[in-house]
Amino acid sequence: MIESGGVWTLSEVRGGLVHQVSYELLAWGRDLADVLGTPLSAVLMGHGVAGQAEGLVAHGADQVYVVDSPELADFLPDSFARVLGDLVSRHRPEILIASATSTGRALMPLLFVDADTGLTADCTELSIETDERLLLQTRPAIGGNVMADIRTPLGRPQMCTVRPRSRRPLPEDRSRTGRIVEETPDVSSVMRLLEFLPEKKVGAPLQDAEVIVSGGRGMKGARNFAMLEELAALLGGSVGASRAAVDMNWAPYSSQVGLSGKSVTPKVYIACGISGAVQHLAGMSASDTVIAINTDPEAAIFRVADLGIVGDALEVVPALIGRLRS
Repeated sequence: MIESGGVWTLSEVRGGLVHQVSYELLAWGRDLADVLGTPLSAVLMGHGVAGQAEGLVAHGADQVYVVDSPELADFLPDSFARVLGDLVSRHRPEILIASATSTGRALMPLLFVDADTGLTADCTELSIETDERLLLQTRPAIGGNVMADIRTPLGRPQMCTVRPRSRRPLPEDRSRTGRIVEETPDVSSVMRLLEFLPEKKVGAPLQDAEVIVSGGRGMKGARNFAMLEELAALLGGSVGASRAAVDMNWAPYSSQVGLSGKSVTPKVYIACGISGAVQHLAGMSASDTVIAINTDPEAAIFRVADLGIVGDALEVVPALIGRLRS
């Protein structure tokens, strides 16, 4: 029997299915658990999700705590935090990591309020200082201009959220075996879901997109992002943006790529009029193929590009659209 403690990851359920970020977290957790020599556990909360616990084992979990209740069909932060807090207080993990999604950002601070420990948000790297079994949590600070290393030497569990798409899931291995633990804590809530309004966007959510067409200062105005939307639609992709474009209200914050936005790993990343600030490169340099369009042949974006086009994005992008349409 697997004992309490160890490294825990928080699984996420969307539309009744375990989401990709749950498997990414297991990749992070697997490395940490192996260094510490402890088991890796996943927490799975939702309604009608118990049958998906084996999939978490196949992606690296040694144990899955399952809380399956009709009252968890909708994500209500207070009830989820109460359930997770009960599990943590009884089983006492050393480390608990969640994804820096809207779910993780809403849930983990509520858990932190009642826990005598620390919480580090939006980490980009995690490692173990083996002498004292401390989790070294690295995250951007001061607007992404420096990287801060944070430790939690006194409280337990050591808690953090990590950026989605900052790790790839481990290969699925259905031959793995693990322990499934069904839990029945209090799941009451004072909240009620009134309505869900999905954000209007082109293509899949940015961190799930296989193709991303991003625009920067070189797009020279919000109206020119329409051509990026058209190109993304033709390629079956989504639209991203640099921080500069978001700061000038040319694109919504949800489309921002970089240390202060989202980390993405698409198959194809097309950077249009983006110079390549280090903060932006940190969020997209893990893309399989990078195509850069910029008027400056010395732009930093070309250092990570697989294909570089020296030219005005306002001329190159319409030409690409024309070729694709023909």
